Amino acid sequence: MLTRLAPMLATENIPATIKFYVEVLGFECQSQMPEAGWASVRRENVSIMFSLPNKHTPFTTPLLTGSLYITTDEVDVIWEQVKGRAEVCYPIDNFYYGMREFAIYDNNHYLLQFGQAIGSNTQE
Repeated sequence: MLTRLAPMLATENIPATIKFYVEVLGFECQSQMPEAGWASVRRENVSIMFSLPNKHTPFTTPLLTGSLYITTDEVDVIWEQVKGRAEVCYPIDNFYYGMREFAIYDNNHYLLQFGQAIGSNTQE
């Protein structure tokens, strides 16, 4: 049985990353181990872990070929909270596939998408 997914993203600056997720996105720092170069943030049912780059793996810049897609029941509220505080990839909009969503970049330039099914209390 699978019980949880918590992505692990590499960053060269864990304190700045924690600050972004806490101050801009409303996460809480759940745990951190500075000596191990690791931290975890959480907001409701979403957890993300961060680590310093693995010294055995080449690292020049944070890289994720996709995005983290976070579903919510309050996409318009979150948009209002973050739109002037983070780099926007695309603003909030309704999409043909039935989602109202937007996307921003975090402080490491990882792409975060926030979406809500149209009709579930969205401002259509």
